[in-house]
Amino acid sequence: MPEQRRVIATLVEHKPGVLFRVSGLFRRRNFNIESISVGPVDPETARMTITINADENTLRQVVEQLSKLLDVIEVTELRSSKAVIRELALIKVTTQDPAKRSDVIQYANIFRGRVVDVYARSLIVEITGTPDKIDAFIELMQEFGVREIARTGITALSRGFEALEVKGR
Repeated sequence: MPEQRRVIATLVEHKPGVLFRVSGLFRRRNFNIESISVGPVDPETARMTITINADENTLRQVVEQLSKLLDVIEVTELRSSKAVIRELALIKVTTQDPAKRSDVIQYANIFRGRVVDVYARSLIVEITGTPDKIDAFIELMQEFGVREIARTGITALSRGFEALEVKGR
């Protein structure tokens, strides 16, 4: 089966060294992390959303290996059809010509982005959405001159009532 983008959600203990141990597992197994986002859920736990390109077999191995780490509370794959998947990007676009500046602003509005900084020769557009939407916006901005890009990586939640939870809390 071919490799495709896989999103893994993990609930982990929120303490020093956990990110190092999780990323170390990927390094030791020679799996590449496409993106990783981490944030606290409460004082004791954090949520990691890890994106990898993998086939079913590799994904199964990753989930099994992550589940064995002491600091990992729960692991699940989030299938795109059953999850809300988003990413945030800041894109700095060259806009020396006032007409082109207007075009960039119109494109940002079409993509439901917003201009968050204006400078004499550039704009910074903030855009949130699926990775494909962000890729499409960046591609469109190439004709104006993309000066710099910062992307957060994917964050996601399963649709419906299902949730990662700490058992016993």
